[in-house]
This record gives sequence, C-alpha cells and structure tokens, in this order.
Amino acid sequence: MPPAVKWTEKYRPDTLKQVLGNGKAVEELRAWAASWERKSPITGAVILYGPAGTGKTSAALALAREFDWDYIEMNASDARTAGMIQKIAGPASRSMTFSGKPRLVILDEADNLHGTADRGGAAAMLRLVRETSQPVLLIANEYYDMEKPLRDAAKGIQFRSMRSTTIAQALREICRAESVECDPDALMMIAERAGGDMRSGVNDLQAAAQGQTSLALEDVATAERDVKSSIFKVLEVIFKGNSAQEALQASYALDESPEDLINWVDENLPLAYGGEDLWQGYERLARADVFLGRVRIRQNYGLWRYASFLMTGGVQAAKAAARHGYVAFRPPSRWRRMGQTKKARNVRDSAAKKIGRHCHVSAAFVRAELMGFVGLLLADKKKAVPLAAELELDADEIALLLGSTSTTKKVQSIFEEAMKMRAAEEFEEIELGWQGTGTSQQPLGGTPLERAPQAQADAGAVLVGAGVTEAVPASAEETSAVVAEPPKAEVAAPAVGPLPEEPVVAAESQPGSAAKTRKRGRPKKAENEGKTEAKTGKRQKSLFDF
Repeated sequence: MPPAVKWTEKYRPDTLKQVLGNGKAVEELRAWAASWERKSPITGAVILYGPAGTGKTSAALALAREFDWDYIEMNASDARTAGMIQKIAGPASRSMTFSGKPRLVILDEADNLHGTADRGGAAAMLRLVRETSQPVLLIANEYYDMEKPLRDAAKGIQFRSMRSTTIAQALREICRAESVECDPDALMMIAERAGGDMRSGVNDLQAAAQGQTSLALEDVATAERDVKSSIFKVLEVIFKGNSAQEALQASYALDESPEDLINWVDENLPLAYGGEDLWQGYERLARADVFLGRVRIRQNYGLWRYASFLMTGGVQAAKAAARHGYVAFRPPSRWRRMGQTKKARNVRDSAAKKIGRHCHVSAAFVRAELMGFVGLLLADKKKAVPLAAELELDADEIALLLGSTSTTKKVQSIFEEAMKMRAAEEFEEIELGWQGTGTSQQPLGGTPLERAPQAQADAGAVLVGAGVTEAVPASAEETSAVVAEPPKAEVAAPAVGPLPEEPVVAAESQPGSAAKTRKRGRPKKAENEGKTEAKTGKRQKSLFDF
C-alpha cells in the first residue's frame, strides 16, 4: 500500500496568485522577482518572515514555478555550516542556468542557525547575500533573531497570521477536491483552532477527513495547539467585551505569565482606547504593575491574582461604552527592541564584569556608576592602552565605553596596542617562571646548541653534589666542537670528586699536569685566551655570560 500523501504538499499553491491571506507580501515578492527578470534587481536577497504556517515556503516555491526559475533549497534538516553553504549555495548564487534564467537560492529557517552542526553558517550566509549574483530568498520565523548586518543586507517582507475565514475557505476547496462532504461549522472550528496557521488547519482536516466521505462537527476532535496566537483572542475579549469576569477567565486559558500579558495590554491599549477611556485604562494598568512589583520583591505569587484582574477585567471596565471595529493588535515593541539590542547588552555586561572584577564591585554597580568614568579614562591617549590591556577589553567593549564603533581607527589602534602589551607581559611571566624553576638560567631565546654546554655543566654539578667520584666523560674540547670552532687554548676534561670541606665544581689543568680543584665560581681564563682578546679587541663570550 503506497504511503499517504500529505495534503499540505498535495495542495501546495503552484503560483503566487494561489497563495492566500498575504496579498501585500505576495505583491512585494513578485515585484522583487520581476526586477531580477529586468536585470535590475532591487536587492540581492529578500527575507520572508512571519509565524509558522503562513505560506512563506509555499510562496518561495510558487515564485520559482511562476517565473520558471531553477532553485536550490537548504533547510534545517541540512548541515548549514560555513563550508556547506559555500560548497552548495555559493556556486549556485554566482552562476546562471543554461537557459539564461536566474537560479533562486532558498535558505529556510535562516533564524535558526545554532550548535555545532551550523557553526559559521550565519557569517557564511551574510557573505553569500552580499556577494550573490543570483536571487537569494531567506525564510525566518523571528525576524529579529537574525543578525542586524544580515537584516540590513536584505529586503524584509512580512507574512502575517491568516484569518479563520481564509483558512476555512481553503479547507472547503480541499474537501471538494477530495470528494468529502463537510459541515461548515466543522470547517470553521478547525480553522479557528488552527490559530492563523494554514499548515495546521490542513493537517487537522486530513487527520479528521481522510478515508471518510463526510465530516460532521462531532468528528472534529482537535484542540488549540498554538497558545501564542490565541493571545489576540484574549485581547479582543479585554478591549471589546462587556464582562470583567469573562476577560479574567479568558486569560486563564493562556500559557502567559502576568509579566508577559501586561506587556501585550500596554502595547495595544492606545490602539483600542482613546480619550478618558485611555487614561482610565492606564490607571488600572499602573495599579496592576504595582502588584507585580510586590510579587518580585516579596516573592508572594498569591498577589498575581490582583494584578491579573486589574490588567484584564479592570482595563475592560475602564471604557465608558462598548467599542467595536477592527483593531490590528501587535506584539510588544519592547520585545522587539530587546531583540535589537541583545548584542549591545551582552557587550555591556561583559565589560561590566571585567571592570567589576578589577575594582572588586558588582557588575550592576559598574553599569550604574563606573562605565562613564572608565570611558573618560580610555579617552586619554596615555591611559587608554594600559587600561585596555589591564582590563582585557576587546574591540567591541572599547567601542562601547568610548561611545564609538569597533571599526573606527582609534578603537582598532587601542585594541591592537593593548594586545601587543598583553602578549609582552605574558612572555615576560613565562620567562620569569622558566628562570625560577632552577633547572637552567638560560633565556628562552637560546638555541639548543647554545644551551648544551651549560646543561653539561649543570649535570656535572649535580653529579658532584651526589658524591659521584667518577670523572665526567665529556671534555671542554668536545663541547666547543659542537658549539663553534675549537679555541686555540686547550682545556683538559674536568675531573670531579668530593672533598671533606666543600664539593668540587670544576677543575683546570695544563697538558700533562694533575687535575686541580677550585671553589664554585667563574672559571679562570686559559693562558692563550687572554692573548687572543688582546689581539682582536673582542672577548669571546663565556658559557656563563647569559
């Protein structure tokens, strides 16, 4: 038995005209594609963004079919690393088809690049959009989850949630094509519970009607799945209802905390009310916010009931008369601003932690009191580089404190000089730590051949300290043969042996004479060594002159 075909794929629109519910967005998309056909594109890329199930991917595929464009698609099921994007989408964005038609590059879920599987994908996507010679179409649910440079490099086209009547109309056409008799009330119930998501409505219809010849209201057993979209129904009840108890009960069906719900009411109150009603509405909303503040301070969540009633039933009772008409409710703009400033806030918090760690204060105190003071210190040319090096600030943090951008010449100069200073300090610490081990007094810059004689002398001293009476086999002549040309002075091999008074460190002898012992210290020069220095005027570097 062949597998059942999903109705969402079977009845996907073939042309942009068949895409329902977002006429303005479709017209903008068609105009963008037409500009590519005229060889004068408006922008290299567009971003289709909006809630799930509103027809973004269907519009992208319908665009390719309507204009007879070849297309390549990458979605969340593909590994969208920098290498994969450059390997697959990169060549496609720079070469036309054999027919001379543009090739459409579709990158789905462009706002959902995360984890190891998509490492470097966002940067590669930005590079692709900036360097493309073919139309690129990005699809995202959350527009402000994408990086700002990527949003600036592409044209944004918003798809909105669909009305229940539009979804019900599409479901009715599917039932007619599948020869299923459907009760209009059943279709409307499916459409309302879809919450503006066409894909969900079609899936619910298929689950209830597939294999059936008729569909009645009692056959529909779906529940509301998208709690976020039902917030608009609650707002309708709050601003247009007549019962304060009904408004409070409607808020119970939400999976929203009072802190989130008050933001929705605050954003849409000026759109629904005006005049004295608006003043009264904000008066009740302010009292609700007082109770929310007491919840945060006292951790007494029982006070939520008062805040919830004031922001729902209280706001509803603030209007003097019933209000009607369509109101285009919108999400809280504060959330949008928070998304836009997320990166800047992260940079601010990182700089505050670094400053607080050196000043032994909290990051909150730094943000409130010290950020401006540190910025004034960085503005001083003499103090900027040492301060940035001490605090280990990066370019973005320096730019934030100076009130500039990270690409300016001043910020880059301070950052680079601070990096050099930190590198020099780290090298110095390593050098001191190496010398403090006691194994060798040579600097780290010496070569192995230069360190070999000193290592041999250190080994001889260790043998002497251990009471070994056997002479060290390596002679000075053998050592000098490794380091450089043999000097004219001939030095006999040192012999070591323990003495009752103090250990013997080194011994010198002329050819044929017995070995002499001497105390620890700088060895004497050979006879011919001094004559050589007098003739040349230069003294040969001793093994101990490091």
